Amino acid sequence: MSHYEAPIREPLVLGEKSYHDITEDIAKPIEGKANKNWYMAFYISLAAMLWGFGCIFYTIGTGIGVWGLSKNIGWAWDITNFVWWVGIGHAGTLISAVLLLFRQKWRMAINRSAEAMTIFAVFQAGLFPIIHMGRPWNGYWVLPIPNQFGSLWVNFNSPLLWDVFAISTYLSVSLVFWWTGLLPDFAMIRDRAVKPFQKKIYSLLSFGWSGRAKDWQRFEEVSLVLAGLATPLVLSVHTIVSMDFATSINPGWHSTIFPPYFVAGAIFSGFAMVQTLLGVMRKVTNLEAYITRLHIEYMNVVIILTGGIVAVAYASEFFIAWYTGSPYEDYTYMSLGAATGPYGWAFWSLILFNIAIPQLLWIRKIRRSFIWSFLISIAINIGMWFERFDIIAIVLSKGHLPSTWWRFEPTFVDVGIFIGTIGFFFVLFLLYARTFPVIAQAEVKTILKSSGENYKKLRDGNHE
Repeated sequence: MSHYEAPIREPLVLGEKSYHDITEDIAKPIEGKANKNWYMAFYISLAAMLWGFGCIFYTIGTGIGVWGLSKNIGWAWDITNFVWWVGIGHAGTLISAVLLLFRQKWRMAINRSAEAMTIFAVFQAGLFPIIHMGRPWNGYWVLPIPNQFGSLWVNFNSPLLWDVFAISTYLSVSLVFWWTGLLPDFAMIRDRAVKPFQKKIYSLLSFGWSGRAKDWQRFEEVSLVLAGLATPLVLSVHTIVSMDFATSINPGWHSTIFPPYFVAGAIFSGFAMVQTLLGVMRKVTNLEAYITRLHIEYMNVVIILTGGIVAVAYASEFFIAWYTGSPYEDYTYMSLGAATGPYGWAFWSLILFNIAIPQLLWIRKIRRSFIWSFLISIAINIGMWFERFDIIAIVLSKGHLPSTWWRFEPTFVDVGIFIGTIGFFFVLFLLYARTFPVIAQAEVKTILKSSGENYKKLRDGNHE
C-alpha cells in the first residue's frame, strides 16, 4: 500500500482523468456553449431579478411606507434579509481560508464556488440597508468621510456603523483572496483563447501570470497570509452583526449568547447554501467528476456540527426566557409565548427546518445522496431565514406597552424585493460560471496523483 493515505479513502477526482482532461473539462463551460440546464436556471433567475428591481424602484419612488412596517417594527423583512445574506456569505471565506490552513484536500473542488458565493451574497446584503434608508442617494453618509454638512460625522457608538466597517473589510479581503486564486486559471484560459478580444481580456485579468516557480512561490505565500487574515474576519463579521441586537435593551435581544450563536448559525446556513449551489453547478457546468459524493458528505458533516451548536443555543435561549420569570421575556422569539402566540407558525417552522430536518444527515445514505443533500440544504436556508425573522418580528411585535403591540405582515413589495435578490444572486452566479473557471484546475491537478481514481488503481495494483 501507499505511504500517503489509508486505503479506504475514496478518490476526490472520478473517472480516468489526466492533467489534460482536467484543463479541458474546466475550460469547456467558458469556451463552449451553455447546456439547456444553464439556460433554464438563468431565465428563471433573471425573471425573479427583474421583478425584484421593479419593487425596489417602486419603493424608492413611493417611500418605504409600501413595506409592512409600523412605528414599532421599523426593522422587518429588510433587516431579516440583510442578516440572512450576510450569514450565507460567511461560509465562502471559511471554506477557503480555514480549510487551506488545515491543508484539507477536499476544499479544492468547492472553494472557488464558495468564495464567489461570499462576494455575491455580500452584494445582496448591502442592498437592504441602502434601500431601508428611504433616501439611497444619501447612502455615503454611513461612511466617515466629510460631506456637504461639513462636520456631520457618523455615530461611532452604533453597532450599525460597526457593520459597515466589518462587512466592507470582509468583502475586500474576500475579493482579493478570490482573485488571487483565480490568476493561474485566467492564465490557462488566456493561453487557450483563440479570439483576440478574449485573449486580451484574460491577459488583463491574469496580471501577467507566467507559471514560473517564483510565481507559484509567491502565490502560495500570499494565499496563506490572506487565509490567516480572513479567518478572524469570519468570526468578527457575524459577531458584529449580532451586536446590532445584543447591545440593545429589548428582552430577548439583550443576550450574551448572540455572538457565538450567530457565528455558528452563519456557518450553518453558509455551508447549506454552498451545498445548494454545488447541486446546481454540477448540472449546469457538467463537472460531476470533480464534485463527488465525498465532497457532499464532508460538507454535511460540518452542517451536522454547526447545526448541533445552533440547537444548543436555541435550548439555552428558551431556558433563559423561562428561568428569568419576566413576563416580557415570555414574548421573545425563543419562549413559550412565541411557540403558542400569533407567530407560532414561524416558531415551529424554525424548529422543523433547523433542528429536525438536518438530523436526517446522521443517516449515511442520506448524507451521501446528492438529491437529499440538495433538498436538506434548501430546508436549512428556509429555517435560517425564519430564525432571523423570528428574532426581529416576534421581539418587536410585543414591546413593554400593550398599546404598542403590532402584528407585522409583509406586503407584496417586501416579498418581491427578497425574491429579486435571490434571482440577482443566481444571475451573478450563473454568469460567473460561464466566464470564470469554477474549479481551481491547478489545485485539483496537485491532488490527482494521491486522490484520483485512475492513479489509485495503478498504485494499488503496483504495491499490493
